[in-house]
Amino acid sequence: MKIGIELGSSNAGQPVRLDLEELLSTRLLVQGNSGSGKSHLLRRLLEQSAGHVQQAIIDPEGDFVGLAERFGHVVIDAERTAGEIQRIAARIRRHRASVVFNLEGLDADAQMRSAAAFLNGLFEADREYWFPMLVVVDEAQLFAPAGGGEISDEARRISLSAMTNLMCRGRKRGLAGVIATQRLAKLAKNVAAEASNFLMGRTFLDIDMARAADLLGMEKRQAESFRDLNTGSFVALGPALSRRPLAVKIGDVETASRNGRPSLMPPPELGMAQIQDLIFDDLGTEPLPAPPPRRAPPATEVILETLEDAPAPVPGPVDPEVAAAFEAEREALVEEIVRQFVSDPEAPFRSAAALYPDFLVHCRVRRVGSKVPDLAEFTRRLAIARAGLDSRAGDESWGRAVEQAAGLPEEMQGVFLLLARAGMDGAPSPADEALARAYGSRSPSRGRWLLTYMEERGHLVCEADFRGRRVVRFPALGWKTAPGDPKALTA
Repeated sequence: MKIGIELGSSNAGQPVRLDLEELLSTRLLVQGNSGSGKSHLLRRLLEQSAGHVQQAIIDPEGDFVGLAERFGHVVIDAERTAGEIQRIAARIRRHRASVVFNLEGLDADAQMRSAAAFLNGLFEADREYWFPMLVVVDEAQLFAPAGGGEISDEARRISLSAMTNLMCRGRKRGLAGVIATQRLAKLAKNVAAEASNFLMGRTFLDIDMARAADLLGMEKRQAESFRDLNTGSFVALGPALSRRPLAVKIGDVETASRNGRPSLMPPPELGMAQIQDLIFDDLGTEPLPAPPPRRAPPATEVILETLEDAPAPVPGPVDPEVAAAFEAEREALVEEIVRQFVSDPEAPFRSAAALYPDFLVHCRVRRVGSKVPDLAEFTRRLAIARAGLDSRAGDESWGRAVEQAAGLPEEMQGVFLLLARAGMDGAPSPADEALARAYGSRSPSRGRWLLTYMEERGHLVCEADFRGRRVVRFPALGWKTAPGDPKALTA
């Protein structure tokens, strides 16, 4: 991990961090019934990451406009044409401005159309402006509903399409979707299923707990623990958070919602007669109350000029100890998966290219994250694991052997290092069958061919003693194996 933010603390009082770079690749789903602290969690995430990454918040209730004063977000009122919204979205990507797209006051149909235009504008930006951006969608079930409801089919279709693009295809365009919902059962499954990170808050309905259990790979009885969560407490899971379910209490925030949490207020201490007078006196002569005047949104040209001047977020300092710990954990997980492949009796005789798709599946299941080894790196790791080697960390002479092996094709590096280890330890030269197995072949002749290939390229020299036993020398390393029978059978 290179940049992380502190979301809150665990039950043990330890800080719980979120890997921002991992989040940009894997997306996040936040779920919690009303009053669970979902908006507080989003606010904490946005405040802590504001200085590290560009943000765009789709805000149906105007809860996040307070970010503008403290963190410099540009508030964009959504009462505009679709063309104006898309022009604004394109300018947002170009100038890396953080914004709050305020949908407050629009009806449900208009909110869906405006959000779709905004997301499409972000999505369709020119490739040169595909900078990393957190796209936070509050009340995501409004924009990606599982059912039809009272909205028009067209509005639902275009909004759901835009949300699907964000969650399924947005990553390659730098868009990291963070969606929050009160009801998992009301959120379209194809949108929710694209998230790899989860923060699950208090949930009471069985249908929502069943969906949560399905997404997290938990048994339903485990998901029932969500009923017992306190306000502001969530269960975190995912490569950017924790590879095991982890309870987290969300930390404090600096800004507040304009609406705030409801609190009790006792009624006035007036008698019945006084209350009746206040309600009914002069009822026929009092004019009807006029609707409150709506503030006209700033002109599109003003918004575009504001975006031109908006400062881009500046990354903060990186904690090297935390980064090293996360990288070590990821590395250990990858090595464990590779060792599992080697332990399969049939895996040694399948090519790395054939095993690689299964490797990717295992990495996703084990939540390795976005930094998964490519095919070449997987081939190298597999070859070394097949040879039964360790990393020999801290051994300078072994490091020179690893450097020399890098000059060979990835699938041969493990075979060379198997021979080099025998030379370093003065052990007998491995038999042809052992070399072939390390290469992924059942044919001993393949082992002899590998030796010839390496010898012709100057990596080693093969000799035979008077008994026909093979000795392998490594001129560049100054090592030599003990004599070994090339036709010996391996266990």
